[in-house]
Amino acid sequence: MINSKVVLSGITGFVGSNLAQSLKLNGYHVSGISRESRSSDVVGWEDFYSRGTDANVWIHLAGKAHDLRGSSNSVSYDLTNFNLTTRFFDAFCESEGNTFIFLSSVKAVADRVTGILLETDLEDPKTPYGISKLKAEKYILNNLPSGKRVFILRPCMIHGPGNKGNLNLLYKVIQNGLPWLLGAFENKRSFLSVDNLCFVVNEILIGNLLPGIYIVADTEPVSTNDLIRIIASEGNNKPNLWIIPKAVVRIFAKLGDLFRLPFNTERLYKLTDNYVVSNQKLLQALGKPLPVTAHEGLRKTIKSFT
Repeated sequence: MINSKVVLSGITGFVGSNLAQSLKLNGYHVSGISRESRSSDVVGWEDFYSRGTDANVWIHLAGKAHDLRGSSNSVSYDLTNFNLTTRFFDAFCESEGNTFIFLSSVKAVADRVTGILLETDLEDPKTPYGISKLKAEKYILNNLPSGKRVFILRPCMIHGPGNKGNLNLLYKVIQNGLPWLLGAFENKRSFLSVDNLCFVVNEILIGNLLPGIYIVADTEPVSTNDLIRIIASEGNNKPNLWIIPKAVVRIFAKLGDLFRLPFNTERLYKLTDNYVVSNQKLLQALGKPLPVTAHEGLRKTIKSFT
């Protein structure tokens, strides 16, 4: 263990709360930063900068999440994902801290993936979210302090108990008996169990990873149809997959474009596109598999919705 003290920004969020609990179980003293002070160990941003910290490990999770509705502008993303990150990183550089971990995103590389996404792929984000994350990455990489360890983690979609995101919405749809009308599309996506993310962070802290950029994902991608089957089985239901010809579905999507309906070609793409990433660099560096398989992690998350 490098040092028993960790400071964690975004500690009250879904990932932050899970990571804080994991670190405490592994013997670390965790203090945190949130928008509002909640205890002596969780302070607001300005209080943090005025007080300082003797933590050796700084983990930056705080930021603005990807807005799937597309209603947020680039300014709001820059204020949180770039400005907040650079100020926190600058404070780390001036501190006695030794290790900095930045939770970026695979969206800093690409919003759409052809094939399998790797760390070596050219970064070309198109959305304000991905662009702001990449800007923060570039700032960190261009200002690397000597004698300190810096890690940039690029997770894909993170899930786990307590997560109220898209998986929860899909769970409600399936458990209400509504059919999945896109069964003809066998698209696959990469997911990340929050348990695997916590495992990776702990491996960093005990010195089992070299500094650098790592895509963090469960090893096996999962098709949306398999995800529907998992959700149905956890509710003791039969999966209600409708195999409507793709050409027919695309016609309805184009009609949605014409009449400005919620189901349109863009929504169809988001529901049926492939987004598969590789965690091989991470696995090779670890020299061991991740503790939770993709299906195990998804089942644990789905069970938490019941």
